[in-house]
Amino acid sequence: MSDARTAILARMRASLGQRAEDTARRAAVADRLQRAPRGVIPARGQLDPAARTELFCKMAEAVQASVARVASAAAVPGEVCAYLKTHNLPARVRMGADARLAAMPWAGQPHLEVASGRAEGSDLATVSHALGGVAETGTLVLTAGTDNPTTLNFLPEHHIAVVRESDLVGDYESIWDRLRQIHGKGVMPRTVNMITGPSRSADIEQTLLLGAHGPRALHIIVVAD
Repeated sequence: MSDARTAILARMRASLGQRAEDTARRAAVADRLQRAPRGVIPARGQLDPAARTELFCKMAEAVQASVARVASAAAVPGEVCAYLKTHNLPARVRMGADARLAAMPWAGQPHLEVASGRAEGSDLATVSHALGGVAETGTLVLTAGTDNPTTLNFLPEHHIAVVRESDLVGDYESIWDRLRQIHGKGVMPRTVNMITGPSRSADIEQTLLLGAHGPRALHIIVVAD
Protein backbone atom coordinates (compact mmCIF):
# COMPACT_ATOMS: atom_id res chain seq x y z
CA MET A 1 0.00 0.00 0.00
CA SER A 2 1.36 3.44 -0.92
CA ASP A 3 2.26 6.01 1.75
CA ALA A 4 -0.38 8.40 0.38
CA ARG A 5 -3.12 5.78 0.59
CA THR A 6 -2.03 4.79 4.09
CA ALA A 7 -2.20 8.42 5.18
CA ILE A 8 -5.67 8.92 3.67
CA LEU A 9 -7.07 5.80 5.35
CA ALA A 10 -5.48 6.82 8.65
CA ARG A 11 -7.22 10.21 8.51
CA MET A 12 -10.54 8.51 7.72
CA ARG A 13 -10.18 6.18 10.70
CA ALA A 14 -9.26 9.10 12.95
CA SER A 15 -12.32 11.10 11.87
CA LEU A 16 -14.50 8.07 12.72
CA GLY A 17 -12.78 7.57 16.06
CA GLN A 18 -11.43 4.15 15.02
CA ARG A 19 -8.00 2.61 15.58
CA ALA A 20 -5.99 0.70 12.96
CA GLU A 21 -5.44 -2.16 15.44
CA ASP A 22 -9.18 -2.58 16.16
CA THR A 23 -9.32 -6.39 15.88
CA ALA A 24 -13.05 -6.60 16.59
CA ARG A 25 -13.81 -4.30 13.65
CA ARG A 26 -11.50 -6.29 11.36
CA ALA A 27 -13.20 -9.51 12.42
CA ALA A 28 -16.64 -8.07 11.68
CA VAL A 29 -15.58 -7.02 8.18
CA ALA A 30 -14.01 -10.42 7.48
CA ASP A 31 -17.17 -12.17 8.67
CA ARG A 32 -19.41 -10.06 6.43
CA LEU A 33 -17.22 -10.71 3.40
CA GLN A 34 -17.21 -14.44 4.10
CA ARG A 35 -20.97 -14.78 4.59
CA ALA A 36 -22.01 -12.34 1.83
CA PRO A 37 -25.39 -11.59 3.48
CA ARG A 38 -28.24 -10.83 1.10
CA GLY A 39 -29.77 -7.37 0.96
CA VAL A 40 -33.42 -6.40 0.72
CA ILE A 41 -35.21 -8.40 -2.02
CA PRO A 42 -37.99 -6.44 -3.79
CA ALA A 43 -41.16 -8.47 -4.35
CA ARG A 44 -41.60 -7.32 -7.96
CA GLY A 45 -39.27 -9.93 -9.46
CA GLN A 46 -40.37 -12.88 -7.32
CA LEU A 47 -42.38 -14.63 -10.03
CA ASP A 48 -42.64 -17.98 -11.77
CA PRO A 49 -40.26 -18.39 -14.76
CA ALA A 50 -42.79 -17.45 -17.45
CA ALA A 51 -43.94 -14.30 -15.63
CA ARG A 52 -40.32 -13.42 -14.83
CA THR A 53 -39.43 -13.51 -18.53
CA GLU A 54 -42.42 -11.33 -19.36
CA LEU A 55 -41.40 -8.81 -16.72
CA PHE A 56 -37.80 -8.73 -17.95
CA CYS A 57 -38.91 -8.02 -21.52
CA LYS A 58 -41.39 -5.36 -20.38
CA MET A 59 -38.84 -3.55 -18.24
CA ALA A 60 -36.14 -3.73 -20.94
CA GLU A 61 -38.48 -2.19 -23.51
CA ALA A 62 -39.45 0.50 -21.01
CA VAL A 63 -35.83 1.76 -21.08
CA GLN A 64 -35.67 1.87 -24.90
CA ALA A 65 -34.12 -1.56 -25.52
CA SER A 66 -35.68 -3.71 -28.22
CA VAL A 67 -36.45 -7.34 -27.43
CA ALA A 68 -36.90 -10.42 -29.61
CA ARG A 69 -37.77 -13.88 -28.30
CA VAL A 70 -36.65 -16.97 -30.20
CA ALA A 71 -37.48 -20.63 -29.69
CA SER A 72 -33.90 -21.91 -29.64
CA ALA A 73 -30.26 -20.92 -29.90
CA ALA A 74 -30.31 -22.06 -33.53
CA ALA A 75 -32.62 -19.14 -34.35
CA VAL A 76 -30.23 -16.48 -33.02
CA PRO A 77 -28.18 -15.95 -36.24
CA GLY A 78 -31.37 -15.41 -38.24
CA GLU A 79 -32.64 -12.89 -35.69
CA VAL A 80 -29.31 -11.05 -35.78
CA CYS A 81 -29.55 -10.80 -39.58
CA ALA A 82 -33.15 -9.59 -39.34
CA TYR A 83 -32.11 -6.86 -36.91
CA LEU A 84 -29.26 -5.69 -39.16
CA LYS A 85 -31.56 -5.60 -42.18
CA THR A 86 -34.31 -3.73 -40.33
CA HIS A 87 -31.85 -1.04 -39.27
CA ASN A 88 -30.16 -0.83 -42.67
CA LEU A 89 -26.83 -1.99 -41.24
CA PRO A 90 -24.06 -3.88 -43.06
CA ALA A 91 -24.27 -7.68 -42.74
CA ARG A 92 -21.33 -7.79 -40.37
CA VAL A 93 -21.00 -8.34 -36.63
CA ARG A 94 -18.18 -8.92 -34.20
CA MET A 95 -18.24 -11.23 -31.21
CA GLY A 96 -15.85 -12.80 -28.71
CA ALA A 97 -14.91 -16.42 -28.14
CA ASP A 98 -18.05 -17.39 -26.20
CA ALA A 99 -18.63 -21.12 -26.70
CA ARG A 100 -22.42 -20.69 -26.66
CA LEU A 101 -22.30 -18.21 -29.51
CA ALA A 102 -19.74 -20.30 -31.42
CA ALA A 103 -22.08 -23.31 -31.32
CA MET A 104 -24.84 -21.40 -33.13
CA PRO A 105 -25.29 -21.99 -36.90
CA TRP A 106 -23.77 -18.75 -38.20
CA ALA A 107 -22.72 -20.53 -41.40
CA GLY A 108 -26.40 -20.79 -42.26
CA GLN A 109 -26.39 -17.05 -42.95
CA PRO A 110 -24.15 -16.92 -46.05
CA HIS A 111 -24.30 -13.14 -46.41
CA LEU A 112 -23.33 -12.44 -42.80
CA GLU A 113 -19.69 -11.71 -41.98
CA VAL A 114 -18.72 -12.66 -38.43
CA ALA A 115 -15.50 -11.16 -37.06
CA SER A 116 -13.98 -12.21 -33.74
CA GLY A 117 -12.15 -10.47 -30.94
CA ARG A 118 -12.44 -7.12 -29.22
CA ALA A 119 -14.53 -4.39 -30.80
CA GLU A 120 -12.87 -1.86 -33.08
CA GLY A 121 -13.87 1.69 -33.89
CA SER A 122 -15.21 0.64 -37.29
CA ASP A 123 -17.64 -1.92 -35.85
CA LEU A 124 -21.26 -0.87 -36.10
CA ALA A 125 -22.79 -3.97 -34.47
CA THR A 126 -21.53 -6.53 -31.98
CA VAL A 127 -22.97 -9.64 -30.37
CA SER A 128 -22.44 -10.66 -26.73
CA HIS A 129 -23.81 -13.46 -24.59
CA ALA A 130 -25.02 -12.28 -21.19
CA LEU A 131 -24.43 -14.13 -17.96
CA GLY A 132 -28.02 -13.35 -17.06
CA GLY A 133 -30.67 -10.70 -16.66
CA VAL A 134 -32.55 -9.08 -13.78
CA ALA A 135 -36.30 -9.06 -14.31
CA GLU A 136 -37.18 -6.29 -11.85
CA THR A 137 -35.30 -3.68 -13.93
CA GLY A 138 -34.76 -5.31 -17.34
CA THR A 139 -31.01 -5.24 -16.73
CA LEU A 140 -28.46 -7.41 -18.54
CA VAL A 141 -25.43 -8.71 -16.64
CA LEU A 142 -22.23 -9.45 -18.58
CA THR A 143 -18.80 -10.43 -17.31
CA ALA A 144 -15.54 -9.40 -18.94
CA GLY A 145 -13.20 -11.89 -20.61
CA THR A 146 -12.04 -13.18 -23.96
CA ASP A 147 -15.42 -14.87 -24.39
CA ASN A 148 -17.27 -11.56 -24.18
CA PRO A 149 -14.84 -8.60 -24.26
CA THR A 150 -16.19 -5.51 -22.56
CA THR A 151 -15.52 -3.40 -25.67
CA LEU A 152 -18.33 -5.27 -27.41
CA ASN A 153 -20.78 -3.82 -24.90
CA PHE A 154 -19.79 -0.17 -25.17
CA LEU A 155 -17.94 0.69 -28.37
CA PRO A 156 -20.36 0.00 -31.27
CA GLU A 157 -23.49 1.89 -32.25
CA HIS A 158 -25.60 -1.27 -31.94
CA HIS A 159 -25.14 -3.88 -29.23
CA ILE A 160 -26.96 -7.19 -29.66
CA ALA A 161 -27.06 -9.28 -26.49
CA VAL A 162 -28.20 -12.88 -26.19
CA VAL A 163 -29.59 -14.21 -22.92
CA ARG A 164 -31.26 -17.51 -22.05
CA GLU A 165 -34.60 -17.57 -20.28
CA SER A 166 -33.18 -19.86 -17.61
CA ASP A 167 -30.55 -17.20 -16.82
CA LEU A 168 -33.15 -14.56 -15.99
CA VAL A 169 -33.54 -13.97 -12.27
CA GLY A 170 -35.85 -11.79 -10.26
CA ASP A 171 -33.34 -9.65 -8.37
CA TYR A 172 -29.72 -8.50 -8.19
CA GLU A 173 -28.91 -10.63 -5.15
CA SER A 174 -29.59 -13.77 -7.19
CA ILE A 175 -27.13 -12.60 -9.85
CA TRP A 176 -24.39 -12.17 -7.25
CA ASP A 177 -25.20 -15.63 -5.88
CA ARG A 178 -24.73 -17.06 -9.38
CA LEU A 179 -21.44 -15.24 -9.86
CA ARG A 180 -20.12 -16.67 -6.61
CA GLN A 181 -21.24 -20.16 -7.61
CA ILE A 182 -19.56 -19.94 -11.03
CA HIS A 183 -16.33 -18.22 -10.04
CA GLY A 184 -15.99 -18.56 -6.29
CA LYS A 185 -14.76 -16.03 -3.78
CA GLY A 186 -11.49 -14.41 -4.74
CA VAL A 187 -11.82 -15.55 -8.36
CA MET A 188 -14.49 -13.14 -9.54
CA PRO A 189 -14.29 -11.72 -13.06
CA ARG A 190 -12.36 -8.49 -13.48
CA THR A 191 -15.46 -6.58 -14.55
CA VAL A 192 -19.20 -7.16 -14.12
CA ASN A 193 -21.22 -4.90 -16.41
CA MET A 194 -24.87 -4.23 -15.63
CA ILE A 195 -26.59 -2.70 -18.65
CA THR A 196 -30.08 -1.24 -18.48
CA GLY A 197 -31.09 -0.10 -21.95
CA PRO A 198 -28.92 1.77 -24.45
CA SER A 199 -26.54 4.50 -23.36
CA ARG A 200 -28.31 7.75 -22.50
CA SER A 201 -27.78 11.17 -21.01
CA ALA A 202 -30.00 14.14 -20.19
CA ASP A 203 -27.19 16.38 -18.94
CA ILE A 204 -27.84 19.06 -21.59
CA GLU A 205 -31.08 20.95 -20.93
CA GLN A 206 -32.67 17.75 -19.59
CA THR A 207 -33.09 16.45 -23.14
CA LEU A 208 -32.68 12.69 -23.35
CA LEU A 209 -29.95 11.70 -25.82
CA LEU A 210 -29.36 8.04 -26.67
CA GLY A 211 -25.82 6.88 -27.42
CA ALA A 212 -24.14 9.55 -25.31
CA HIS A 213 -21.56 7.26 -23.72
CA GLY A 214 -21.96 3.98 -25.60
CA PRO A 215 -24.34 2.15 -27.95
CA ARG A 216 -27.39 4.12 -29.00
CA ALA A 217 -29.30 0.88 -29.55
CA LEU A 218 -29.52 -2.28 -27.45
CA HIS A 219 -31.25 -5.33 -28.93
CA ILE A 220 -31.84 -8.26 -26.58
CA ILE A 221 -32.47 -11.76 -27.92
CA VAL A 222 -34.14 -13.95 -25.29
CA VAL A 223 -33.65 -17.65 -26.03
CA ALA A 224 -36.23 -20.13 -24.77
CA ASP A 225 -34.88 -23.21 -22.98
